Amino acid sequence: MACLRAVASLELPDAMIGAGFIRNMIWDALHQYSVASPLNDIDVVYFDKADTSRATEQDYEQRLAAMYPAANWEVRNQARMHTCHNDVAYQDTSDGIRRWVELPTCVGVKLCGDQLRWFAPYGLRENWKGEIRINPEFPRPAVFTQRVAKKDWLSRWPHLTVVQP
Repeated sequence: MACLRAVASLELPDAMIGAGFIRNMIWDALHQYSVASPLNDIDVVYFDKADTSRATEQDYEQRLAAMYPAANWEVRNQARMHTCHNDVAYQDTSDGIRRWVELPTCVGVKLCGDQLRWFAPYGLRENWKGEIRINPEFPRPAVFTQRVAKKDWLSRWPHLTVVQP
């Protein structure tokens, strides 16, 4: 909640925390871990066509680090991320999230007042299946295979299954 409050305080347009922040908590629950797995980073995504500079993202990362220094913040404006993936321009933050590589990663959450607002275009059931599956709507098999190997998820969560594309 502290992370969600920190992000909300910046009032970034269409901002969410996504990816491993949610996915890892679910996988920890599937494995009945009583201690949360450490996060490499906390992915904050937002959408601002007016300012797509990396410097602005870095400023937000520094501001979040000042509020919550225990986290490694990674802030990305989805208005520019399509260029990193040779994709069509994203329409909003949700459009960016729904294009992420594997289905369990395609999730986001934000704090609206005291309420959590979830975005899970493929449903949260995908996260609870214990399967790591490629995003079938925007498949990138080489990137999927590379990420599964690099992230080494099966070492941390051995009951997961990788469904090869």
